[in-house]
Amino acid sequence: MILIKYNDEPILNYICQITPSKMNIEFNRNEDAMKMLLSDMRKHLQKIYEGGGKKAIEKQKEKNKLTARQRIAYLTDQDKPFIEIGAFAGYKMYDEQGGCPAGGTVAGVGYVSGRQCVILANDQTVKAGAWFPITGKKNLRMQEIAMENHLPVIYLVDSAGVFLPMQDEIFPDKEHFGRIFYNNARMSAMGITQIAAVMGPCVAGGAYLPIMSDETLMVEGNGSIFLAGPYLVKAAIGEDIDTETLGGANTHTEISGIADYKFKTEQECMDHIKRIISMLGEKEKAGFDRIKPALPKKDPGELYGLLPLEGKTYDVVDIIARIVDNSEFEQFKEDYGKTIVCGYGRIDGWAVGIVANQRKIVKTRKGEMQLGGVIYNDSADKGARFILNCNQKKIPLVFLQDVTGFMVGSRSEHAGIIKDGAKMVNAVANSVVPKITIIIGNSYGAGNYAMCGKAYDPRFIYAWPTAKIAVMGGDQAAKTLLQIQVNAMKSKGQVVKPEEEQKLLSEIINRYELQTTPYYAAARLWVDDIIDPIQTRTVIAEALAASNNNPHFPGIKLGVFQV
Repeated sequence: MILIKYNDEPILNYICQITPSKMNIEFNRNEDAMKMLLSDMRKHLQKIYEGGGKKAIEKQKEKNKLTARQRIAYLTDQDKPFIEIGAFAGYKMYDEQGGCPAGGTVAGVGYVSGRQCVILANDQTVKAGAWFPITGKKNLRMQEIAMENHLPVIYLVDSAGVFLPMQDEIFPDKEHFGRIFYNNARMSAMGITQIAAVMGPCVAGGAYLPIMSDETLMVEGNGSIFLAGPYLVKAAIGEDIDTETLGGANTHTEISGIADYKFKTEQECMDHIKRIISMLGEKEKAGFDRIKPALPKKDPGELYGLLPLEGKTYDVVDIIARIVDNSEFEQFKEDYGKTIVCGYGRIDGWAVGIVANQRKIVKTRKGEMQLGGVIYNDSADKGARFILNCNQKKIPLVFLQDVTGFMVGSRSEHAGIIKDGAKMVNAVANSVVPKITIIIGNSYGAGNYAMCGKAYDPRFIYAWPTAKIAVMGGDQAAKTLLQIQVNAMKSKGQVVKPEEEQKLLSEIINRYELQTTPYYAAARLWVDDIIDPIQTRTVIAEALAASNNNPHFPGIKLGVFQV
């Protein structure tokens, strides 16, 4: 979510909610429905922004400590966007443990002293900043963003360590807690600057994070680093010692030499971070083409009314026109493979290649009707070719997903739809230019893969509140699951009455629909965040700016390519 700071407090930036001058009933209905979805999203976010609750926040203040969000607001440039990643991480996943708002870590990509950085701040109000499984996944995602885009990393450390009741789900595996330090070492070898500010506890294995960073800063009185705290030391070796003497700022700047700087306040500490970042030398860029930015000529506020919420048809070119500069979009193979729209445009001045699912019903030159949102042989062929063109020209790719899958049936199978689909999936998988994905509607089955879903390594991936992510549409999936369940019951000799069957179907539909929501996806970090459609231009522009920091591109190789 994009945040703007006022009086050191982050708030949602919902701008440009403009009512178009010419409206019709369908447009108004779509707009009202979208605004309701956005209103619900804001309510969820306001609750998430409370972290561990008001009492926990008050305890922070009593210790002269800022909250994680206040720290980020103080640290980042006021005139630049902060793109939060993973605000919905852990959403409704740990209710039995009391919840884990935002995964216990506030994180995102923002600007410090004019330099784009990845920022991670433990939220001490959530279980003392303890690491849940989703906390580890979120921190690894932020480090992945830093490595893919060569961005400096700032860690604002304030954590009691692993959440012990779930230690088996966060400690030992490849993508668990220890991978954080592995990445620390790899990023250091890659020349990526890492700065750690210890503003609270930094315990046990977590103590390695600041020490494996380039520079370690500590706040006197609150910051502490040790492998074992006073209680464990007493239990292990019988030594009586207080926190400050064991691992406080004075100890580590004057005796152990572990920390590099100490400060009396958090503000002084973060002011020093700003100075360090301001001195970083300029590095080589990727060199993606950018000219002077221009706003869309067509009102972005109309995005609210253009997208139907009941699966009705619409022209995706209308969506694109409200995202690209000057509303200028040059289509590639416009009259071929029409259920995928490909073409060139600019976003905030950056040249991009756009691959989007067309949702209106189209007709081929031969007079055949094709359903919107479905990938046919010709559209898969066209998509693959365009993706390779963008790689050839070093143009980043933007995917706009509203896909129900590949066309099925004997006609498509005989025409080789699997072969053509494999061609497109191959092109997406082996593409070396940055890929940015926005899920605006459906994201079903193999269509999710072909349109650069999470498994295909987009640099950034966001969802509109209208997104639905699943292996297939709800009705088809529910009926399939029902048939399997009913057959299993009948095989055991049970008689399934029509009313029982209907009840089962309702239960399956409710469960399935819950799992397809953008909140379910964002909670598990299948998407980086849920965004207001009007923010689409900004998140793509910031993603492109981040991508431009990594100049290293391997040559594209496709392996065995289906023809």
